[in-house]
Amino acid sequence: MAKHVAIYLRVSSRRQDTASQEPDLQRWRDAQDEPAKVYRDRVSGKTMDRPGWKRLERDYRSGKVSQIVVWRLDRLGRTASGLTALFDELRFSKINLVSLRDGLDLSTPAGRLMGNVLASVAQYENEVRGERVRAGQAVARAAGKRWGGSKPGVRKKVSRTQIRIIHRMKLESESIAEIARAVALSRPTIYNVLSEIDWSTTEP
Repeated sequence: MAKHVAIYLRVSSRRQDTASQEPDLQRWRDAQDEPAKVYRDRVSGKTMDRPGWKRLERDYRSGKVSQIVVWRLDRLGRTASGLTALFDELRFSKINLVSLRDGLDLSTPAGRLMGNVLASVAQYENEVRGERVRAGQAVARAAGKRWGGSKPGVRKKVSRTQIRIIHRMKLESESIAEIARAVALSRPTIYNVLSEIDWSTTEP
């Protein structure tokens, strides 16, 4: 049976795209002789239950895949348990895993050690992100804000505290959805607030 390389791309939401991942993956693909197939998802990395990943999973379990290539390991997932279980399954099936930005190659002992370390780091980052969201929600509650909808086309009043939280979380590269949950505002309101911030006066 002819095998192919599985190239996997993932972003967390519909507002994001895979443009930042594609150039490196395309250069890698152009340097290979083996045929490749691309799998894509737009879903959180907190779960392995994703349409694109499920297709890839079926293919490698049926012996169609020689190796899996990702831009960064956290594109596969953000839980240490899920990633390490995947590493074990791929190793048992003799399928290699390559992460371009991490310089990871699971075909070597050093690569397998690095993979486990990076899996733990991915989970740590995910937990820290969750703590930031919960902290932002606590501040919003203390300021008297409550979760709930607003009339279409009507912008809810945004407090200075919420603006500071939005500003800080944006500088920390949090997603719009995560910022919206933290401050109990809609995503359109977050975009409006961000458009009004003078970024030329902010620190990088």
